[in-house]
Amino acid sequence: MSYFRSVYSIFRAVALNKPLTKNMLTSWIYLMIAILFEVSGTTCMKLSEGFTKIVPSVLIFVFYGLCFTFLTFALKRLEVSVAYAVWAGLGTILVALIGIIWFRESATFMKLVSISLIIIGVIGINASQ
Repeated sequence: MSYFRSVYSIFRAVALNKPLTKNMLTSWIYLMIAILFEVSGTTCMKLSEGFTKIVPSVLIFVFYGLCFTFLTFALKRLEVSVAYAVWAGLGTILVALIGIIWFRESATFMKLVSISLIIIGVIGINASQ
């Protein structure tokens, strides 16, 4: 429930024209940055072709280092269960979309259902608190 409380407090603050607490907003921004770096690192894994291309191979470690740095900053104020579930869920969605759109991977019905189940599982973890 803390995830929903966090989201609720963000929407409430916006609706009531109240400023979000700087720490809370900063933590969510850090989490979104961490997700973007994680997705970039995962994309570079594919682009490295098994570590045979030097630039994407080096970028894997750069992006993952930055990802875990920003995730650690986000965890300073966010609960680990919420932050990790959001990080994993959004990362899964973005990587799947990149795979389907950019790398022309198949978008079978079963793949889309399976990705949906992962997302539902992440939502369930957040809702069970």
